[in-house]
Amino acid sequence: MNKKTQKIAISAIMVALATLLSFITVYRLPYGGSITPFSMVPILLCGYLFSVKWGLLTGVVYGVLQALLGTFVSSAFVGLNITNVILVCLLDYIVAFGVLGLSGVFKKGIKNTAFSIGLGAFIATFLRFVSHFVSGYIVYGSYAEWFFTENTSYFGNQILETFSGKGLALIYSLIYNASYMIPEIILSIIGCVILINIPPIKKLATNK
Repeated sequence: MNKKTQKIAISAIMVALATLLSFITVYRLPYGGSITPFSMVPILLCGYLFSVKWGLLTGVVYGVLQALLGTFVSSAFVGLNITNVILVCLLDYIVAFGVLGLSGVFKKGIKNTAFSIGLGAFIATFLRFVSHFVSGYIVYGSYAEWFFTENTSYFGNQILETFSGKGLALIYSLIYNASYMIPEIILSIIGCVILINIPPIKKLATNK
């Protein structure tokens, strides 16, 4: 098997594995977003093993697949107008999953494979969080007051007393998306660091 065929075959398997892992949900939020342990890891590995460019392409393919699943399985676009559907497609799927391919950005500059993939995975997954944060602010910011009104704790009341309008929408999107992305980021970094130390994967990553 030549290198290009091997790369395509492995990437296809990684996309399939990531899709399968995305169905294993620990926690799901009411308006999108869920903790799906290690579902980002296969795409992050592609970005590290084969190059940032290839990783970005693999991430976009995965993002398109997730958007289709969101349409037909979880009704992710129900109630949205056409403009917001386009924004969600771009920010919550194509961009959010595409940036996972940036996991290999430190591969050439940092010789320690565990550290370089760990740092790359952090940057890539953080950028995914940023993409969801922007989407949450633009598309779902109108839910902010309802969200904090439902949360009748002291914390929720303090937020409502302190922020309003766009500020409230920003805080809402930050808290909402951080609630599932922070655990996902931590788990993904751990998963990548563990897997890169498995001899066959490390050999593929270092071409040795």
